[in-house]
Amino acid sequence: MAVSLVCVECGREHEPSGIWRCEGCSGMLEVRISEVEISREELDARLSYGNTHYSSGVWRYKELIHPLIEEKMIVSRHEGNTGLYTHSRVSEFSGIKELYMKHEGENPTGSFKDRGMTVGISEAVRLGSRYVGCASTGNTSSSLASYASVAGISSVVFVPSGKIALGKLSQTLAYGAKAIQINGNFDDAMRLVQEAAERLGIYLLNSINPWRIEGQKAMAFELIQQLGWESPDWICLPAGNLGNTSAVGKALSELVGLGLIEDMPRIAAVQADGASPFYNMWKNGYSEIRPVEPHTLATAISIGNPVSWKKAMKSIKDTNGVVERVTDQEILDAKAVIDSSGIGCEPASAASLAGAKRLRSANIIKEGESVACILTGSMLKDPEITLNYHMSRLDGIDARHMNAPIAVEADIDKIVEVFGKNAKELPLDKGEVTPLEIL
Repeated sequence: MAVSLVCVECGREHEPSGIWRCEGCSGMLEVRISEVEISREELDARLSYGNTHYSSGVWRYKELIHPLIEEKMIVSRHEGNTGLYTHSRVSEFSGIKELYMKHEGENPTGSFKDRGMTVGISEAVRLGSRYVGCASTGNTSSSLASYASVAGISSVVFVPSGKIALGKLSQTLAYGAKAIQINGNFDDAMRLVQEAAERLGIYLLNSINPWRIEGQKAMAFELIQQLGWESPDWICLPAGNLGNTSAVGKALSELVGLGLIEDMPRIAAVQADGASPFYNMWKNGYSEIRPVEPHTLATAISIGNPVSWKKAMKSIKDTNGVVERVTDQEILDAKAVIDSSGIGCEPASAASLAGAKRLRSANIIKEGESVACILTGSMLKDPEITLNYHMSRLDGIDARHMNAPIAVEADIDKIVEVFGKNAKELPLDKGEVTPLEIL
């Protein structure tokens, strides 16, 4: 089995070292693993393994992700193994009968970032790195801080001041990372952390690091395995810095190449309307990304200059995919429906469902096609948005699915008045959640 880092621009091959840019043209790198042989049966058999690295929903696919890592170097919190759900309320809302929700918010720190971070931190251990860092709107910093602390490695995160949800910032601080608040947006933080990595010898662990993408591939591997190795017609993803779009596209191409699936799903990368440079590029046929000043309540995808756009565009082309954008109103309405289904997610996650609904309305997603929506983060990542939606306190947002608390005097007669009749006579709240096989 051979492993190398290949530049996506000039094609130059590098040894798998600590670099994250091409030494020739400074282009982005991707991991290339050749001579892999593995079967569905072998991967399915690993589901029955006990407390080993195979119990991780990432390291179960080790040969496809990082074959160079020795077992003793793996830094894992049993990430992955996230649930796959259906719900009649969500299907009705989207107009898509066969719609699945893959809930990455069930990862240890509450987001999909843990999949990439277990690989990134394990690679840092392999390299002997003493300091790791990232720029983040919150989820990456939470994950980095946790996994670095588990590994006994120091960490620093650059976050945009006032533009990170408190739930995410509190995680980052609690896990022990040094947090540097930048007077600017995410793109400013991303620029500075790259400069700091070069000048201070910090091992950079944003999705520009090719090993992060390898870990995030496991999301698609696990989804397909949960569906009995049958591909959905579509996979809808929130799109911010575009690491996930890159990772899922790469994973699907590899699954087809290995003969583990026959049909290639189409990717729909969904951006927030106020932070949609990738959509603008795809829609208008631009040859380069044109950065924008991001403005969206979905802070996890509030990114105006995504670093992984070249890899992501390859994923869209390879899967005959599309790029869509949705408004904050559409995102928060979709989130309210997901939340009220008992599943719950952070705002950016709901862009996947909002995008699927819009694509179905435009008949791009056809009647009868199956769709898997990736929910990237936990509802508890950004509780302020959820509360303010239901209290109708968000400027410019019509809380169409509001569920505000009811203020009542401490009097049982007043309580009875709220119900209006005996609770046994009230109609049932229809809607059924169906958890599929949870690995």
